[in-house]
Formats: sequence, structure tokens, C-alpha cells
Amino acid sequence: MSTQKVILFVVAMTVVVALLLAGSAVGLAPIAEKNADIFNKRQLLLAIANPLEAAGQPAAALTDEEVLAFFDENVEQSVVNSQGELVNQEGLLAVNVDLAKERKKPEAERNYPVYKANVDNSNYYIFSVRGNGLWDAIWGNVALEQDLNTIAGVSFDHAGETPGLGAEIKDNATWRAQFVGKKIYEGEKYVSVYVRKGGALQSRAEHEVDGLSGATITADGVTKMMYEGLQAYEPFMEESATTSTSMNFK
Repeated sequence: MSTQKVILFVVAMTVVVALLLAGSAVGLAPIAEKNADIFNKRQLLLAIANPLEAAGQPAAALTDEEVLAFFDENVEQSVVNSQGELVNQEGLLAVNVDLAKERKKPEAERNYPVYKANVDNSNYYIFSVRGNGLWDAIWGNVALEQDLNTIAGVSFDHAGETPGLGAEIKDNATWRAQFVGKKIYEGEKYVSVYVRKGGALQSRAEHEVDGLSGATITADGVTKMMYEGLQAYEPFMEESATTSTSMNFK
């Protein structure tokens, strides 16, 4: 076979493969988008795993369709700006807010997703937060009870923390359970929750959890993420606490 024929064959095969890959990507896009939507909503529901468990709907056992159904029927969502005001933009929902992109904007221009979940006639507010771990980004969801002070649960994830160490923020359910019942306010002062190396201080039991062995930097990242992430929602929480009428959710 001549060199020219070899080159033509290689070019033809490259074009065919490229077309096949492009076709597959287009054809599978709706499936990929649905799977991503289910994954994100499941992570949100994991933040209220305890209330769901008590209501006989364990979050980890819900099927994909049950996740979508519960979210549609029981979770309201909205978007607020840095002043805590609702963002009334057609088609904009909390699930459409990309915190990674929002963090690249000036703080005054950022939008934040807010979810209000009803479980067994009790409301829980879920706030999404994002920060940095040892190797890459970390993120999560923090559910607060209706007092907007008591943590009902958390869910965390990461881009590249070390398995068995920093990755425990996602994988270690027992560690995450420590956050349940913690307070983010000390009186009227916002303090968030501190992840303390060596163990939470008894004197600060309402506002601290134990650190992760061998993952100090990741744990520090969670502390900073929790503090700064929830602080961004303070204007919304203050507005909600002082108004007699609830803000409109979608």
C-alpha cells in the first residue's frame, strides 16, 4: 500500500470516528443531563437524611424516580443575591445556579441557590456551599431547621481529596452526623461550625465537630467553606427572620 493510500485511510478513519463520537455525545446528552440532575438532587436530599429517615423515606434508598418525584412535590427553590433579595429572572431556578461560576464573580454580583424542603409538615432550608480542600474544590449542602440556626444535616463532595483521608468528608457518614444539631449562631453572633483537629472542645460543643485524622487541610477547608458559605446567606436569613411573610419560592 502506498504512503498516500495509508494517509487517506487514516484520515477517513479519523473522520468516521469523530462523527461517531459526536453523534454519540449528542444522542446521549439528554441522558447525561438527567443523570446529573438526579445526582445533584440526591445530594441535596442527603442533607435532610435524618428527617427523611424519620418519615420512612430513607434518602439513600430512594430510587432515581423517587428522588425526582420527592423533589418536585416537596422542595421549593429560589435564587437570592448577595443582599438576600430574591432574583426574579425568568427560567432561573436554584438548580441552575453554578456556584463554581458564581465564585468567580465579585461578591456583590453573586447569586445563591436556596431550597425549602417540606418533610412530614416540617420545613428545612438547604443552602449550597463551596470551597477548597487539599487538592481541589470541595462543596456541599447544609440543611437548617426552620429556626435558621440548627443544622438538620449536611452532605459534602469533592473533586480530588485523598481516599481514606480528605475524601472522608463525603464517605464517612458517622463524621457527617456530628453536624446534626449544631448551631451556627451563638446568641445573635454568627459563628458557623468549626472542625477542630484533635476533637471538639466540650465548652464549644454546640459549634464544633471533631476533625478528620490525617486530613487537617481538608478539614480546615470545610471550616472555611461552612463559615464563608453560610455567611453569604446571612442577609437572606435575616430578612426571613424579620418578615412576617415568607419569601416566595418556586
